Amino acid sequence: MVQFTPQPHDKPDDPGYEERLVAFEARVARGDKVEPGDWMPLDYRKQLIRLIQVHANSEICGALPEGAWIPHAPSLQRKLALVAKVQDEVGHAQLLYRAAETLGKPREELIQELIDGKAKFSNVFHYPAETWADVCVIAWLIDAAAIVNQTMMAEGSYGPYSRALKRICYEEAFHLTHGYDMCITLATGTKMQRDMLQDAVSRWWKPIMMFHGPSDKESKHTVQLMRWRIKLKTNDEQRQIFLKKYVPKMFNLGLKVPEEWDLRLDEETGKWLYNEPDWAEFISVVRGNGPVSEQRLRTRRLAHEHGLWVREALEAAAGGRPVPMPTAQRNRVAVEN
Repeated sequence: MVQFTPQPHDKPDDPGYEERLVAFEARVARGDKVEPGDWMPLDYRKQLIRLIQVHANSEICGALPEGAWIPHAPSLQRKLALVAKVQDEVGHAQLLYRAAETLGKPREELIQELIDGKAKFSNVFHYPAETWADVCVIAWLIDAAAIVNQTMMAEGSYGPYSRALKRICYEEAFHLTHGYDMCITLATGTKMQRDMLQDAVSRWWKPIMMFHGPSDKESKHTVQLMRWRIKLKTNDEQRQIFLKKYVPKMFNLGLKVPEEWDLRLDEETGKWLYNEPDWAEFISVVRGNGPVSEQRLRTRRLAHEHGLWVREALEAAAGGRPVPMPTAQRNRVAVEN
């Protein structure tokens, strides 16, 4: 893996910065990919690390609500599909942490910031999955919103992130089909199943509408991200793509959007109109004040602690040292002796 080597002139007050910036932005405007060894502005690097870290954290935390439902899946087929999906999500996180490492931030630091509560993850994973229908909605509508974002970012200017996203999007397309199939099953099932699905949609609609981030009027990063082609569409543009593609599918299944959103199609412009989300609530949630924020982090900390022996074993093997016994076993031996 290519590691970041500090380069001169990457800060605005460095000599030669402006000339390098002009050349850099000309490359990006042409559609060229920026690679780890290339010169890049420090702010470009920081913005990418921030975005990729949040994305990686979201993949790994996104596996938690679905993973908790694996023992309760209604059939063996659904259980196997859910196990495969959760495994994919964790794999996506590893790909993304690796992409972030090419920008100079070690994976260990990225993960430590997550479990310490210092790094953010997507707003949708700060909410509980209360029923099996929640799992279905996550797999369909939330993955659909994620694909809108990821297919756009896959055409962005940073090579390692772009390539990781292209692979991730292939797998997410399967996840989306899996989720849609589950929602169709509930929507065409018994009244209890239909009601359960509608209840899940009603509860998740607010997080879904906030998923792509603050409105363009509220976003403080969009202009810079678009200039450097880290993003190719604004938050509101992505939201419109999602609404145009998936709201009609929801209506075809007999699902409704909660009335308080006043969601309606403007026939003249082709845009969906809606009541604006409470962006102050969104910011509070992603800062760790969501309904199950602490539960998600507690679970990640526990998994990190339980995986310590694996990391120790890999480090020992790489250094040619004897592989130590698992920490829990060492503790047990110490107690017995």
